[in-house]
Amino acid sequence: MGCHRRNLCRILRWKIRLKINLLLYSHDWFPSVGGVQTVTLALATGFAEWGKTHPGDSIEVVFITQTPANGMDDSKFPFPVLRRPSKRELLRCIRSADILHVAGPALLPLLMARLVGTPAVVEHHGYHSVCPNGLLLYAPDHTICPGHFMAGRYAKCLQCNGRDLGWIASLRNLVSTFPRRWLCERAAGNIAVSNHLAGRIALPRTRTIYHGIENATAAPQDPAPSGTTPLRIGYAGRLVQEKGLPTLLGAMKHLASAAIPFHLAFIGDGSQHAELEASVRHLGLQDRVTFTGELHGSDFTAALQQIQVLVMPSEWEETAGVAAIEQMMRGAVVVAADIGGLSEVVGDAGLTFPATDSAALAARLQQIYQTPSLLNSLGTAARSRATQLFNLHSMIEQHVRLYQEVIAR
Repeated sequence: MGCHRRNLCRILRWKIRLKINLLLYSHDWFPSVGGVQTVTLALATGFAEWGKTHPGDSIEVVFITQTPANGMDDSKFPFPVLRRPSKRELLRCIRSADILHVAGPALLPLLMARLVGTPAVVEHHGYHSVCPNGLLLYAPDHTICPGHFMAGRYAKCLQCNGRDLGWIASLRNLVSTFPRRWLCERAAGNIAVSNHLAGRIALPRTRTIYHGIENATAAPQDPAPSGTTPLRIGYAGRLVQEKGLPTLLGAMKHLASAAIPFHLAFIGDGSQHAELEASVRHLGLQDRVTFTGELHGSDFTAALQQIQVLVMPSEWEETAGVAAIEQMMRGAVVVAADIGGLSEVVGDAGLTFPATDSAALAARLQQIYQTPSLLNSLGTAARSRATQLFNLHSMIEQHVRLYQEVIAR
């Protein structure tokens, strides 16, 4: 009965005016850096400032994460941040919220919301509701998983994660996927960040809401590369296996053999850093490749501004690709693997190549070098597509409409 009374109060408050008490949960958050962190920060900020552009309305947002601050000053955010709460604190926050928004299907908050009757919306940034490792990548041979978990081939799931995680951790991941899927099927709403992802997770009450970012100033158009002027190529993101970075280095070797001048910058860090540096030395590309390490704020922006072509060579089915969207918004050219939500994001405003095919990637880059007008034409098309589809205000408004529907329902 108590749950019904709370839900009735939520509906009546929304009928009078838009007033939502929102709890936004992301297990991993700043100071860790990634696409999920970027998008959830933009969402929380937009919700906290909703009343400025919608007089009489308000969205009270509290952000909860299990990531320690490690020196970060949370007071700079326009919303309160609660880090590593106790289970009792977390339950109290969920009970008092009108809506729980979970970035990724985290088990504990979803279970608590289910128990106390708080409607939960799950925003899916990966495949954790259909795959124990969340990547839909079969680790033993690094191929796209055909869907072993959903097909009931659980031994394959154990084999997939056993080598890297150990059998106990692999079994734990497998077992936890069952309640995670069950809770997502019963969530008040599921959000996919691309149509591709929506099809893959196949959950009820799912809608696609694309990532939105700030409408950045378009980068000034550079002189086209010619003669000995190098084509400035970059990768931005985590240096991890599923990102297909050996394919990128293989393409650089093809360009070097074709006497195409270039410079490649790896912007980011990760477990594959040392291996990639060793490959660069083995290929004799030390003078053409640099590693910036992990960058933040203005340093990260400055590094991106030095790039003419961003390459996204992923070998897993990227759900969206925030780095690609950011570069498209500033009018830079994106060359992406034709896989998952990544090719959906790029559309016809960039160039694509078959995943893992370094020769095809090199051919795309050589095409840009030999047809300099592509830098401007594709850059203009990329910015136009980004401003239309990946608009920050549209992303926030679509989330608010979903919350309204959930409360009314």
